Amino acid sequence: MSSQNFASLRYTALRVGLLIACFGVVYGLCYAGLVPIGANGSNLVWMILLALIISAPLSWVLLRKQRDAMSEQIVERVDRAKQKLAANAGQEDGAA
Repeated sequence: MSSQNFASLRYTALRVGLLIACFGVVYGLCYAGLVPIGANGSNLVWMILLALIISAPLSWVLLRKQRDAMSEQIVERVDRAKQKLAANAGQEDGAA
């Protein structure tokens, strides 16, 4: 199997990995005192939201190649599905 078959899985895994890495950095910064810790026990929610905000633009830049490969994979699947639908419609028209 080619690597093209796993483009969506690869992109998703890298995206999740980047989110976890950003969370680790935010966690370290919060407990080092460089970033304020949330009030009244909201620290975990604060850190998750901050990691999401940081990882989004990073993934846009760092995962461009994987995102393009995933897009090509999706386009190929949609084109194959359209061809199958057109072939089935042609068979139905011919049978009638």
